[in-house]
Amino acid sequence: MPADIKQRRIRISGGRVIDPANKVDTIQDVFVAGGEIAALGQVPDGFTVDEEIDASNQIVCPGLIDVCARLREPGQEYKATIASESRAAASGGITTLCCPPDTNPVIDTPAVTEFIRLRAEAAGKARIVTLAALTQGLNGEQLSEMAALKKAGCVGVSNAMQPLLNPLVQRRALEYAATYDLTVFLYPNDHWLANKGCAHEGRVATRLGLLGIPEAAETAAVARDLAIIEQTGVRAHFCRLTTGRAVQMLARAQFDGAPVTADVATPYLYLSEVDISEFDSQCHLLPPLRTVEDRQRLRDALQSGTLSAICSDHQPHEADAKLRPFPATEPGISGLDSLLPLSLQLVEERAIELTDLIHRLTAGPAKILGLPYGTLAVGATADICVFHPELTWQLDTGTIQSRGHNTPFMGREFKGRVTHTLLAGNRVYSLD
Repeated sequence: MPADIKQRRIRISGGRVIDPANKVDTIQDVFVAGGEIAALGQVPDGFTVDEEIDASNQIVCPGLIDVCARLREPGQEYKATIASESRAAASGGITTLCCPPDTNPVIDTPAVTEFIRLRAEAAGKARIVTLAALTQGLNGEQLSEMAALKKAGCVGVSNAMQPLLNPLVQRRALEYAATYDLTVFLYPNDHWLANKGCAHEGRVATRLGLLGIPEAAETAAVARDLAIIEQTGVRAHFCRLTTGRAVQMLARAQFDGAPVTADVATPYLYLSEVDISEFDSQCHLLPPLRTVEDRQRLRDALQSGTLSAICSDHQPHEADAKLRPFPATEPGISGLDSLLPLSLQLVEERAIELTDLIHRLTAGPAKILGLPYGTLAVGATADICVFHPELTWQLDTGTIQSRGHNTPFMGREFKGRVTHTLLAGNRVYSLD
């Protein structure tokens, strides 16, 4: 980042500043200097303004942090690139993205981690952190070199959506991760119970003749994982829970003092198995969309804090990936563009308070990833999102910034749009 840009002194004036990490919610100015938050409220001594952003009637909050975004690079650049998805993130107020290890090649060596870091720096639109592979090549057998990967900058370890050979391998992997104080990111899915299904095992899948994935594929995995977490004492995070029963198990474990957190992806807060009724491949996700009752229990868990982060689970695809028969299409939704507006809709529907929502998008994810972001405290890195909560817009081929246009929310009118994004004090997006 050029030094002359980073050192610009910026005043963001007249906005409603919401910083849940410091219990701030008031109308005041924010002053940025040297890539950091210089002051809130009163202008600091000797401060001269190089640039002013008028945030009147807008909300100023920390830059959003997305705990799961597949950027397709390296390995699948025909779907998207780090540069293209970083631009999409910036336009959505997202300043930090966490990339899972299932790239090609897999993130199981420091070299791949360094490649992604350099690509992100070259793009200059968003900060990208990586999860290292729990096992070599994600093969589920040989443990990765976690010490070297942590030293290279990986913020945690995960086997992504690939199964481990057996629970003993999982125990050894979690013990090894605990040794290096690494958080393990777990995708709770019993590979054998899931049995290559493509939809939730229930009435809709039965009527459509689709191979179902039972609730037990998730809940059995959560039960096993919690037992091993208790045995090893590792810090763990459950990625994208989808069932009410799994959330209930997580809440009990948290109550008992287990070092576990979990997130939910925005599609699961709005969609259900009903949405695949017309074989809509845009709603083909893994884990699958569950029942309407599960969707409500996820919302309840988000409000209570059992689920401490909302993510996009961003998975951009080329158009052809969604054009085959439903079971043969590639799962996943392009979610960076809709992360904030879909989340804000929860506030409109009175499913969660605005300050709590922003916490789930900023400080909550920062704590999970062990990052010093998600705050507007004086001296903190100036990652800032400014958005107009009343501005309406439509997600369509003209407004979507991600290269992946695979989303069931295409054509939907949203309320709430980002007007400015600052990354370390550098303006990386503004709505013209």
